[in-house]
Amino acid sequence: MRAPRTTLRRGLAAAAALPLLAVAATACGYGSEAKDDDAKSNVSAGGKKLSADTVKIGYFPNLTHATALVGIQEGLIAKELGGTTVKPSTFNAGPSEIEALNAGSIDIGFIGPSPSINGYAKSKGQSLRIIGGSASGGVKLVVDPKKIKTLDDLKGKKIATPQLGNTQDVAFLNWISEKGWKVDAQSGKGDVSVVRSDNKVTPDAFKSGSLDGAWVPEPTASKLVAEGGKVLLDESTLWPDDKFVITNIIVSQKFLSEHPDVVDAVLRGTVNTNKWINANPDEAKASANSALEKLSGKALPADVLDPAWKSIRITDDPLAATLQAQADHAVKAGLLEKPDLKGIYDLKPLNKILEAEGQPAVADAGLGAE
Repeated sequence: MRAPRTTLRRGLAAAAALPLLAVAATACGYGSEAKDDDAKSNVSAGGKKLSADTVKIGYFPNLTHATALVGIQEGLIAKELGGTTVKPSTFNAGPSEIEALNAGSIDIGFIGPSPSINGYAKSKGQSLRIIGGSASGGVKLVVDPKKIKTLDDLKGKKIATPQLGNTQDVAFLNWISEKGWKVDAQSGKGDVSVVRSDNKVTPDAFKSGSLDGAWVPEPTASKLVAEGGKVLLDESTLWPDDKFVITNIIVSQKFLSEHPDVVDAVLRGTVNTNKWINANPDEAKASANSALEKLSGKALPADVLDPAWKSIRITDDPLAATLQAQADHAVKAGLLEKPDLKGIYDLKPLNKILEAEGQPAVADAGLGAE
């Protein structure tokens, strides 16, 4: 995939607060509102308090936010914060998390590329910085194998994406365009019918036959497979080295400026969490599922959890070049005016931590803050 103007066009702008370029509800979660969560260990026993009493961290109850799920569940983030308390909150959509960041309700968030782009562009570069990566991949095109056997068979079919202008919607519209097919981005009508469907209801719609397939993130993709669907395309195969950002770590610029020591501590916690996840995948998968059960009231069954977990790569690298490409795709689809993303990244704190760990630095693709 490749490469996008400075504010959302009218159809998206109508959604006012940092809208439709958002990670979809189930791309990232299952609740309907932000909610405060009880962590296993929100404060490190006997640790020294940093410059802030509390750090408020937002994320989604979804496997693509495994760094937050596991890091908070296992106390790996709290351990680095000493006496500074972690106050976690969960969200179900990108716009609400960006609003919370802007309002000071959270300080640091795990979030997808599209709401990061939109939040930065809407604030004219004043609201947030991306300070690290968290996850890559975990998005698939799943179809009804009785109706669709090849990619060319998608023409004339009804294919769901989670939300108009969200990360997966933009990716699918870009794929359609590269096939040479035409679809009106706003209505979804054209050579393929793009149906915007909340991921909570997509599996039932697929099962009933009202959808022929869906371009969706995990675990929704694996839920569709459990209902008889077939993976026709893994989006990662469309990207260089099979990698593209699905989850970033963002921070409010105000909090970064006032509490750099706290930001550093959280980043050390996420780096340690990612290292532990990659070294202990089965244990980490169980931890993430346990966290999901506490947050949503329901654990994922093995036939959904196992394939979903395998398709997500946990990484410290924000894969900055792919963020720019996703913005370019949204521009090409007519959903976004070309944004100036210069300054969206501040990877200096992360790179200092990685250097101390003997790991290579990560790049900002020329989009770093001065």
